[in-house]
Amino acid sequence: MRLIARSTLVAFAAKHPASSAQLEHWQKIVKYASWQNMSEAANAFSRAKSVSGDRIRYDLVGGDYRLIVAFDFVRQIAFVKFIGTHAEYDKADAATVAQF
Repeated sequence: MRLIARSTLVAFAAKHPASSAQLEHWQKIVKYASWQNMSEAANAFSRAKSVSGDRIRYDLVGGDYRLIVAFDFVRQIAFVKFIGTHAEYDKADAATVAQF
């Protein structure tokens, strides 16, 4: 899959070093994936949860950080919509947030 807003993830990892290893792992998995639906994208990570018809929330570092990604399976694109701390996530609407 092609990842949109990768630079945002890199910047976030620089600001929050504890998230760096898991973000790199997540990016590597997504890069080589060819998921066809939400179930496949969610099942690739044990702590992932679908939040809408095209978005999945991924927990990082035991839930300290949250990543929301929208998927276009036809075009094989993953759009980063939000990344932040758990507290920042609690203030956002996961189904509609567009941080970037």
